[in-house]
Amino acid sequence: MSESNDAPRLTTPQEWRSYLCDYSELYLRAYPAEDRGLEQARGWMGREPATEEAVAAAEQRLGVRFPPSYRSFLLTSDGWDEVGRWIGPVESCDEVAWLRDTDWGEEFIEIYSEEGIDDYVAVFQRTLKVSNGEDCWFLDPTEVGPDGEFAGYLFEPKYGELYRFASFADLFHNNRRFLQETAADAESAATGD
Repeated sequence: MSESNDAPRLTTPQEWRSYLCDYSELYLRAYPAEDRGLEQARGWMGREPATEEAVAAAEQRLGVRFPPSYRSFLLTSDGWDEVGRWIGPVESCDEVAWLRDTDWGEEFIEIYSEEGIDDYVAVFQRTLKVSNGEDCWFLDPTEVGPDGEFAGYLFEPKYGELYRFASFADLFHNNRRFLQETAADAESAATGD
């Protein structure tokens, strides 16, 4: 999977705020529901922004400076509750962890070590787990682009598929395409087309 060159870079909180407001509206069209909270009803599916101190504390705890798109995301919304598809919440500053130090990571490393899939094991041992859900997102601080972005990975355990992306923002862009299709289907179903 790769991203188109016209997708926004999303390296500032202002860019993320605009993008996430649009993402929220798209999510609400893709998954119409009546029992949403006040903020969600207004079109914001995110959380309060993290403080610079909270982001710095998470970076210190993990021993790595976050890449520009993820760092700016956290300064816009300290996590995200409903990404859509099979991606659960995006982790907050307090929740992000080395995948290898999580129960999931230990399980993935054990399973794929036994199967001899060493390239997956290597990714699992060196990445940060930044989302939860049936599928999940990882960031790889050993694969840094010229723009300072870490490679992002989408892992689909059910299918044993691991997809690489250029950045954290590109993980969101990929999921946004799915939401666009889902919203179009929901709107067609609502109008009977």
